[in-house]
Amino acid sequence: MGLYNELKWRDLVYDGTEGVAEVLERERMTAYIGFDPTAASLHVGSFLPIMALARLQRHGHTPIALVGGGTGLIGDPSGKSTERQLLTVEQAAENAEAIRAQLERFLEFGERGNGARMANNVDWLQPIGLLEFLRDVGKHFTVNSMLAKESVKRRLSAEEGISFTEFSYQLLQAYDYVVLHDRFNCNLQLGGSDQWGNITAGIDLVRKLRGARVHGLVLPLVTNAAGTKFGKTEAGTVWLDARLTSPFRFYQFWLNTDDRDVVKYLKYFTWLDRPMIEALDEQVRIAPEQREAQRTLAREVTTLVHGVDGMEAAERASAVLFGSSLASATAQDVLTVFEDVDSCELAKDRLIEGVVPAALLVESGLVSSRGEATRLIKQGGLYVNDVRFTDERSKISLQHALEGRVIVLRKGHRERRIVKIV
Repeated sequence: MGLYNELKWRDLVYDGTEGVAEVLERERMTAYIGFDPTAASLHVGSFLPIMALARLQRHGHTPIALVGGGTGLIGDPSGKSTERQLLTVEQAAENAEAIRAQLERFLEFGERGNGARMANNVDWLQPIGLLEFLRDVGKHFTVNSMLAKESVKRRLSAEEGISFTEFSYQLLQAYDYVVLHDRFNCNLQLGGSDQWGNITAGIDLVRKLRGARVHGLVLPLVTNAAGTKFGKTEAGTVWLDARLTSPFRFYQFWLNTDDRDVVKYLKYFTWLDRPMIEALDEQVRIAPEQREAQRTLAREVTTLVHGVDGMEAAERASAVLFGSSLASATAQDVLTVFEDVDSCELAKDRLIEGVVPAALLVESGLVSSRGEATRLIKQGGLYVNDVRFTDERSKISLQHALEGRVIVLRKGHRERRIVKIV
C-alpha cells in the first residue's frame, strides 16, 4: 500500500492541496511539521503529527521536525479563544531542547538517505529586522485574506478579540515554509486541520517569492466519543514525559478508551497493519467486554513512548490495581498506582515492635477514632495490603511492609491510606 492510500485507510487525510496524492506516490518528498514549545514536553495531542512524520519516513520521504522557538514567542491563535501566555526567550529555548530529545525516540535522525532533520525557527526569525520582514514578506499578504482565516475570524467574534502579535503569526509561519524550502528543498507541510489557513499562506508565499509549487496536507483533529477534549483527564494533560505522566497513568489513559474510539486510535497511533486492526475491530463488535482492542492499544502506544520496560512496568502496576492481593507487588508499583491516595509516614523503629492496628488507622486518617477502628476490624472491613485483617489484638509490624517500604490500609471496597515507612 502506498503512503497516501495508507493515510486514507487510517482516516488521516482531512484535506490537501491539489495533486498532493499523486506527488506523494511518485516523488520523494521533504516534509515538515511544526511543534509549539509552550511546555517542556509534548503531549498525546502531539502524537498524531509525530506518527505522521514517522510514517512518511518509513515510506522513504524525509521528515523535518520544526520546533517553533521563534513563533513560540508570539503564540498561534489557532484553536484558542484567548491570548496565550507569552514565553521568555529562555523558556522557549529550554522547551525546544526537551522536545528535540522526545522526537528522537520516533524519528531516525542522520545525514544519510532520508534521515530526519531538526530545525528551530528562532534561528532565522530572531535575526531578521522588522522593516526587512514587512518589506519582503508583509507586502505579499492582504489584510482581507488574513481576516478571512478561520482562526482569526473566530477570535474577532470573541469579546477579547486578537492582538496584532497573534494576528501576525500566520506571516511568520508562512516565512518558515520559504526558509525550509530554500535550505532543504522542503515541498510539503503537514499539520492539524486547524492549521489549514497557515499552511495555505505558506504555500502562497513560496509561490510568490520563489515561483515554486509546494504542497500541504492536514490531519484530522483528534476527538473522542464522550465529547471531552482528547488528551485531558481529571488529573490534567497526558504528557509524553514520564516525569509528568507516569507510564502507568499513560497506559491507563489508553486502556480506558471508549469502544467507539478504540479502532480509530489503533489506526492513528500504532504501526499495526490492516488485517490486525480489522481483527480487533471484530473483537470490539462480538466481545466488547474483553477489551482486547484497548489492551492492545495501551501496550502498543506505551511501548512506542516509554519502551518495553515502561510498558511492562505499567502492566504490573495495572495488575496491582485490579488484583485481589498485593503480596507479589513491589513497593514502587504500589506507590505508582496509589500516588493520588492520601498517605502518612511511619518510623521504621515503631514497626519493629509492632503498632496497634487501631492506633495506626487513626494516625493514617482512615478512621476518626479507636472505637471506630475496633468495630471496623471486628466486622471484617479492614484490609492490610488487600488481605482481610480481623484480629484487633494483633499488631501491624515490619513483616506487613512491602519491601520494608510501604503498607496499604483499606476500609471496605475503596477507601485507602498509604503508610510510607521512613
